[in-house]
Amino acid sequence: MTGHDFTRDRRVATVRATDVAAGLQRLGDFLEWSEVGRGPFGRAIPRGARVIVKPNWVLHENRGPWGLDPLVTDPELIKRIVEGVLAAGPSRVLVGDAPLQGCHLERLLSATGLDRWAAELTSREPSFEGLRDFRRTTCEIRYGVRVAREDQQPEDDFVMFDLGADSLLEPVTDQRGRFRVTQYDPRKMQTTHAPGRHCYLVARAIIEADVVVNVPKLKTHCKAGITGALKNLVGINGNKEYLPHHRIGGSHRGGDCYPGGSVLKRAIELAMDQSNLAPAPGTRAFAWNATGDALGRLAQWMGDEVGVEGAWSGNDTVWRMCLDLNRILSYGRTDGTLAETPQRRVLHVVDAMVAGQGNGPLFAEPLELGLLLGGSNPAAMDWVGAHLLGYDPRRVALAREAFGAFRWPIARFERDEVRLIGDVAGTETLGSLLASGHMVKHPPGWRDSAASVLERR
Repeated sequence: MTGHDFTRDRRVATVRATDVAAGLQRLGDFLEWSEVGRGPFGRAIPRGARVIVKPNWVLHENRGPWGLDPLVTDPELIKRIVEGVLAAGPSRVLVGDAPLQGCHLERLLSATGLDRWAAELTSREPSFEGLRDFRRTTCEIRYGVRVAREDQQPEDDFVMFDLGADSLLEPVTDQRGRFRVTQYDPRKMQTTHAPGRHCYLVARAIIEADVVVNVPKLKTHCKAGITGALKNLVGINGNKEYLPHHRIGGSHRGGDCYPGGSVLKRAIELAMDQSNLAPAPGTRAFAWNATGDALGRLAQWMGDEVGVEGAWSGNDTVWRMCLDLNRILSYGRTDGTLAETPQRRVLHVVDAMVAGQGNGPLFAEPLELGLLLGGSNPAAMDWVGAHLLGYDPRRVALAREAFGAFRWPIARFERDEVRLIGDVAGTETLGSLLASGHMVKHPPGWRDSAASVLERR
């Protein structure tokens, strides 16, 4: 099965979701996904198709006091989507994600009731194959040091993609190995991302699927600005060392971990690297981690809110990685190459019922929007999502650059051609979404990307 040409579909449907099942059906009706007798996805999912439902299960608990509602995809929405998919007559349905390596997924699934629901559904629906963890590595953090459990799944269950010079990371790649992801050995990332080599390790179940239903939670994000349809695809990759999040150093030295330059922050980065380079958790790792923590507290005492992990609007790395993964999802083949045409259909249903705001994604505060968003194009979805989160999306690289003219494109239309349909449609513009009365809290490093008060009127 080849994919729908999502690159030209500029529609985003918005519905009020006072009832999840009814809202999902209305999304399907507005987007012409539905079919009488075959549910909200009957026209979009062929009989006998292999389907993956991809939620956002980032972590088992909110690091703030606000609970799961603004943190992870609403469990009731996951259930209703799976029911809608099953109504279309697929041969295989699987729900899967690769959350943070420190996520206790069993605790999350128990807290949401999804484990019990999945067990019951599996017993009576032969085509439903349950819930899947796509992580190859999990870990615990002991006294600030990462202790990993490697090779949790065989590498044969994944497909390696090397985008080479066509990766969007290539223009910011050099021989110095500057890519980083917090709490991971930077030497491993040097083997996956170097000049002319940009590798990702994607779950084979995703690449073998005929249809993927992407179901993110709409949230602010400290590194990417927004997590929605585009950013949620980080959860199709099995190992973190394939996922550059930032480049070491301040912007004055060609990095993007923080703006400007700082001797103190450079010392913090050095301590973090030394802790991550330690051969095993022990005295050396703990000592370097304690040093980094002490220096980090000093920086905070001096008024720093951004830190050294790329948590600001000048992060020029994370959006590139996210868009690479989106291209792989749409164009990737099981042999690890990318075709020139879409290879599977991807449907996006964004949970904006209780969105996440503040210093997301892990300290997510509730933002009551009461909406479901649907569409076939993730660039269009996040352009709308950025407006809903109170951003000027032109200042959010992930939302802006998704419309770029690169090989294996995501959108073949302009940003101002995104078309709203559904409950928020007609003469209303994207800008008028911001006039709905809600003010949004943004991560400290992203306050400069907020839409101004004048733009909100």
